[in-house]
Amino acid sequence: MIERIGRRAAAAVRAAGRFGHFLGGLARAVPDVATWGRPTIVQMRRIGVDSLPVALFIAAFTGVVLALQASYTFTGTVPLYIVGTVVGKTMMLELGPVLTGLALSGRVGASLAAELGTMKVTEQVDALETLAYDPHAYLVLPRVFAGTVMVPLVVALGIGTGIVTGWLTRLGLLALSTAEFVKGLKLLYRFKDTWFGLAKSASFGFIITLVGCRLGLGTRGGAEGVGRSATRAVVYSAMLILVLDAFWAVVLL
Repeated sequence: MIERIGRRAAAAVRAAGRFGHFLGGLARAVPDVATWGRPTIVQMRRIGVDSLPVALFIAAFTGVVLALQASYTFTGTVPLYIVGTVVGKTMMLELGPVLTGLALSGRVGASLAAELGTMKVTEQVDALETLAYDPHAYLVLPRVFAGTVMVPLVVALGIGTGIVTGWLTRLGLLALSTAEFVKGLKLLYRFKDTWFGLAKSASFGFIITLVGCRLGLGTRGGAEGVGRSATRAVVYSAMLILVLDAFWAVVLL
């Protein structure tokens, strides 16, 4: 038992050292704008624009469900315009950022880990180093920067979509006027609600892309290793998103 604990402790220390080395390489690559600048535009489209369909789909039905469940809960107890309050606050503070982040951890995180893992096991990363390209500047930094910038934009559109579908649900299924829904939206709204959701979304985008790139470049073992890296990227990203969500709630709220 002591031997097993020692092996696991040593493995954890080695993993922490490799991750620190990875972050150091990423920091050294920041001044090399000529290398990472142009690929960043491509990655912003792939990570941001291409993720819009799944993010908006999730947000749309989240807004519908929130409106219906809030109406079911509050009917006969509190004024129904509180439905607007629930939809707005919940989408901005919690469900918009977190559900979008979890969805992108599967779509973006797994994609990055599989893409870079394939490049690693087929020695394309080694070829870049042979050509004097820094993999951190050419492969990692554009993806991390694009994720940090684009995920909040995707979340903002998702929040708007969820609120609109909650309002449309009011039109079709609930005895609630537009004026009452808007009254509920304004009732407890604070500007902090908006920037809080977007700020933590930026941290979600950073962690999703960082974990995906780190696991991708650390891939070993051919196709099986690529599959393991993609799976771990989704699991680790989802866990870290939930940890960050709790952290920002404690720190900023």
